[in-house]
Amino acid sequence: MFSDLIFRQLFDAASSTYTYLLGDPASRQAVIVDTVFEQHLRDRALVDELGLTLVAALDTHCHADHVTGAWLMQQATGCRIGISRRYGEAVQGADLRLDDGDRVVFGARHLAVRATPGHTDGCLSYVADDRRFALTGDCLLIRSAGRCDFQHGDAHTLFRSISERLFTLPDDCLIFPGHDYAGRTVSSIGEERAHNPRIGGGADERDFVGFMENLNLPHPRQIAVAVPANLRSGRPEDGKVPCPADWGPVRQSYAGLLEIEPEWVAEHRAEVHVLDVRDPGELDERLGRIAGAQCIPLSELQARLAEVPADRPLVPVCHAGMRSGQATVILRQAGFARVANLHGGMLLWRQLGLPVVHG
Repeated sequence: MFSDLIFRQLFDAASSTYTYLLGDPASRQAVIVDTVFEQHLRDRALVDELGLTLVAALDTHCHADHVTGAWLMQQATGCRIGISRRYGEAVQGADLRLDDGDRVVFGARHLAVRATPGHTDGCLSYVADDRRFALTGDCLLIRSAGRCDFQHGDAHTLFRSISERLFTLPDDCLIFPGHDYAGRTVSSIGEERAHNPRIGGGADERDFVGFMENLNLPHPRQIAVAVPANLRSGRPEDGKVPCPADWGPVRQSYAGLLEIEPEWVAEHRAEVHVLDVRDPGELDERLGRIAGAQCIPLSELQARLAEVPADRPLVPVCHAGMRSGQATVILRQAGFARVANLHGGMLLWRQLGLPVVHG
C-alpha cells in the first residue's frame, strides 16, 4: 500500500479488532498498534518473519471489548508499552505515556499523537508523519463513531475531537479504524466528512450528540474481563506468559503452523518421535534422513494414523517443511495434541550440520 513503509492491517474476528504493524524499511524498526492478547503468537511471528525490531506496542485507548497484547509483546521483544498519559496511574505497566503533540519514532519515520477523547477520556489517534493516513482507534470509525456511554465517554467531547482533531486532516488522508463490524477496511477523511451518518454531511454538535445518546447498545461482552486486564497493560493476573506447548520451545508461524527448531530436536532426539513424510525414493537422496525417524508418506498418513505413536511429542519432517506442515494439521485434527513441524525441513537440518543417515 505504501512503497516507503511496511504496513500490515491484521484482524481479530472475535472482537472485530484491527491491529496495525508499521515498519521503516531501512532501519527495520517498527511499532504495533492495538494488539489483541489471543493473537499475540500471530503478530509476533509476523514481526519475526519480516525481520523487524519492535520499539513500541501502542494502544489507542483502554479497550473494553478485548484484552491488549501489549504486555506479551513487551515480554517477547523488549519493546515499550505506549498509551495515553491521561489515564494516569490507573494504567499499570505502560512506560511510554503519550499525549497530544508527542511523536513515536521508529527509524526514519514517526507517528504524530493526537488526543481524541470522547469514547474514553484517554483516546489517542496516531497520524503518519506525511499525513497520508491516521489510525483512529474507536474515535472515528468507517461511517460510524465510537460509543460514549461508559469509561467517562462524552459525546460532546467526541464531536470536538473528530471535527477539530481529525476532520482538519487532508481529505485524501486515509483512516484506518480500530474496529469494523461489516468487513470494511479503510476510508478517508473526505469520505467520512461527507458521508458519515453520525457526524458527516454538515451535522452539527446537536445532531451528533442526539444520535450518540440514543444508541441504546448493550455493554461489550468482555468488558468485565477486558478493562481490568487492560489496566495492567494486558498482563495476566498470574504474570505468566502463555506458551503454545509445554514440551519444548514451540512457536507459531504467521501461517498459523506450530514449528520447532532443528537444533532443539537434535539435542532432545530421544524425547520426541520424528515422522518423515517424504516419499520413499527421497529418503536416500543427498539430504539423507534423521536416524530412527518413522517414515510414512504424506499421501498415506491419513490412512495410517493408527501406526503413529502418541506417547511422545511428534515432529513431522520433509524436504523443506511444507508437506510436514500439512502433516501437523492432519495429526492435530486427528487428536494428536503434541505436534510441531520441523522448521526448514531436511534442508535446514543439513545446512546446520546435524547428523543424518543414508541407506
